[in-house]
Amino acid sequence: MIVIGERIHIISPRVKAAIEARDAKAIQELALQQAEAGSTFLDLNIGPSKKSGVEVMEWIVNAVQEVTDKPLSLDTTNAAAMEAGLKKCKCRALVNSASAEKVRLTNMMPLAAKYDAELIALTMTEQGIPGDASGRAAVALDLISAAAEHGISSDRLYLDPLVLPVSADQAGARETIESIRVFKQLVEPPPKTVIGLSNVSNGALNENRSLINRVYLVMCLAAGLDGAIVDPMDRELMEAARIVETRDTSTPVGRIYNALYDSVAAMEDFDPSVVDMSDPDQLAVYKTVQILNNQIIYAHSYLRV
Repeated sequence: MIVIGERIHIISPRVKAAIEARDAKAIQELALQQAEAGSTFLDLNIGPSKKSGVEVMEWIVNAVQEVTDKPLSLDTTNAAAMEAGLKKCKCRALVNSASAEKVRLTNMMPLAAKYDAELIALTMTEQGIPGDASGRAAVALDLISAAAEHGISSDRLYLDPLVLPVSADQAGARETIESIRVFKQLVEPPPKTVIGLSNVSNGALNENRSLINRVYLVMCLAAGLDGAIVDPMDRELMEAARIVETRDTSTPVGRIYNALYDSVAAMEDFDPSVVDMSDPDQLAVYKTVQILNNQIIYAHSYLRV
């Protein structure tokens, strides 16, 4: 799995304070922690940063590249800041992100082409996110075509079907999984697929978020997901990915994750007979599968029902 480390994000009070103070050491510490935890890319999310975006992006790219050679994912809607960061990158970067919205398409796709970067493209338009997989696939085809016109091959393109919170849109969890499956069949060579994983657990109780994230990750990987923007410091999440990628069935939970992976890959229902309902850990995984499959109504107390 391509791991895009998400912890350097302007929404984090720690990161925001470090950027405002130009505290390179604090940013570098986060970068090194994520690199050591297994990140493929390090995401640098500075937000829109309309006033000082160029200077901030140059500073943060330089700060991170002083301590690690991990490739960078540059995350901003500010086109000038994006270009400033791309100029500073020593490795092929990842532009995060374009979409089918006219402004983001015309601003970001040419930059990815100009600097030979890879590109995340969100399957959304000015009208929003299509409600089903077929609608997102139609947007994806438009994005693939636009990328080709800019000389960006499909294997440099990461299509993001967009993950919505299961607490607000249960049906959407399944549609995103199906979108991933469809995206991989649109063209040859197939585009890569990526999601912002933690969005699925937004609004859920904090103590349940990691569980929801890792069960959903297993399901998405089974549908053909290539990469995810995640917290690589979440050891249980990274372990779940390792378990299904290596087919590790040496533990009860490992056997459940692999059975879940196989059922999603085969487009079959998950067989509850593989679950020991007397084991709290196995039962928690099973109940989480049920809410993600929209089989039971989500409630904050779903694990206690």
